[in-house]
Amino acid sequence: MRSTGLGNRLKEERARLGITQAELAAMVGVSRKTVVTVENRIFIPSALLALRLARALGTTVDRLFFEDDSGV
Repeated sequence: MRSTGLGNRLKEERARLGITQAELAAMVGVSRKTVVTVENRIFIPSALLALRLARALGTTVDRLFFEDDSGV
């Protein structure tokens, strides 16, 4: 069971742009492990990190992150 009710489209947006986790991490100033844990919903990013991720991926925070009511 996943630990949060915050879903994200991080992996899909990275794939759309053809960038790796390591490349995205470098773009926003975090480790690849941080990107992995956000993608896997283990870590909820701060508002600042969410904004940086969205900007790096050319999208908005509300498009990239969403409330997941599925209970997964």
